[in-house]
Amino acid sequence: MMEGIDVHLGRRLRRRRRILGLTQQQLACACGVRFQQIQKYECAANRMSAARLWQLSEVLEVPVSYFYEGLGLETAADREPEPPEPRAQRETNDLVQVFYSLSERPRQRLLDLAKSLTETETDISGHAFP
Repeated sequence: MMEGIDVHLGRRLRRRRRILGLTQQQLACACGVRFQQIQKYECAANRMSAARLWQLSEVLEVPVSYFYEGLGLETAADREPEPPEPRAQRETNDLVQVFYSLSERPRQRLLDLAKSLTETETDISGHAFP
């Protein structure tokens, strides 16, 4: 089971890093390690200490508990999907930069809009579509 925990933590690390649009090198620099160390964490070749998890949570702006979310609940069939890859990464970076350039109220309104767009809509015939 310990190996499964390391894999889960590595996946969560990779997911958050990609969501923020950071390279392994950028994350490594922020943590004072080489990018190879980040690679090893992400593929579960090396274990992350409690101190390293704390540091990563600070750099990635998530609580330490983020890394453990879903642990023990997932099976091979329902693992969380990876975020979109290269094509969407630039769009994601642009969106994040614009989002954080907004003041509080417009940022909240944009977030509300995005959430409403992801809700399932129903057409006239009653068929649901994403």
